[in-house]
Amino acid sequence: MSILLFIAFILSIRYGAVDLDTAEILRSIFTDAETTNRSIIWKLRMPRTLIAGLVGMCLSVAGCILQGVMKNPLASPTIIGVNSGAGLAAALTLVLWPEMEYLLTPAAFLGAFATTWIIYIISWKDGIKPLRMVLAGVAISSVISAIINTILIFFPDRITNQISFTIGTLSAKMWSDFRILLPYAAVGIFLAIVFSKKLNILLLGDEIASNLGVNIEKTRLILIGIASLLAASSVSIVGMLGFVGLIIPHMTRLIVGSDNRFLIPASALTGALVIMTCDTVARIIAKPMEIPVGIIMSLIGAPFFLFLLRRRFKYDD
Repeated sequence: MSILLFIAFILSIRYGAVDLDTAEILRSIFTDAETTNRSIIWKLRMPRTLIAGLVGMCLSVAGCILQGVMKNPLASPTIIGVNSGAGLAAALTLVLWPEMEYLLTPAAFLGAFATTWIIYIISWKDGIKPLRMVLAGVAISSVISAIINTILIFFPDRITNQISFTIGTLSAKMWSDFRILLPYAAVGIFLAIVFSKKLNILLLGDEIASNLGVNIEKTRLILIGIASLLAASSVSIVGMLGFVGLIIPHMTRLIVGSDNRFLIPASALTGALVIMTCDTVARIIAKPMEIPVGIIMSLIGAPFFLFLLRRRFKYDD
């Protein structure tokens, strides 16, 4: 996996509106002074590629956590409305306090966290049922999306690149965006790995988990908070990028199994690999135009979602 991730990183640096061969990349990094190629690599492609990797990690790990906490293979930041909640909070922040960009990620976190708990509470009735969770998530997400679109219509001057925000894009991401995302991603992924063992215990059922000494509601609250932090930090930087948290955990389970101690770090690497690769494809498939990476992910994720709907779920009752 690490080798594939490294290859995806190199390809992302190499290909785009201007293609660079390996020799040019090495010269630009190690020997050339302020040349055009060096500027392309260091000011444009390097931060964009690193952000793609972090976003893939954040959304994939968030999906792993939500699927475990909700005991629902369809749970993901997109499907159950976490991304929408984060997007609404981010949009409101841009409208009300456009000069305070540092508030964007904390506000998105609060929006994602509140949305997740609302859906969780609405879905609870003698336990969490997969179908009930999906329906509640779709309904809440639809309402929030309508509110977001209304905000975009009435305040187009406050939110730039409106279409990109609702689809998800890595276009024009700079080092400043990377520096904002990095601490949230690092803290969230670290906490997810720390709590992976307790997530495994929750999957055994509430009664067994309680007998093993796990405070069920407190643990769920913490895990939902971690997933919300990861999803919100990504949404605040690249917009509402969909389906990453749905498909990556399922892909990774086929390789490493369902033990979250291994699934979470493996999903992080797989997520980084997939988003880097999809972003590279988005840049070169229609050169010199650039397709938002969210469109590529939707083309992959929507059929996968339909496939999951038709199969017999692992967590089904």
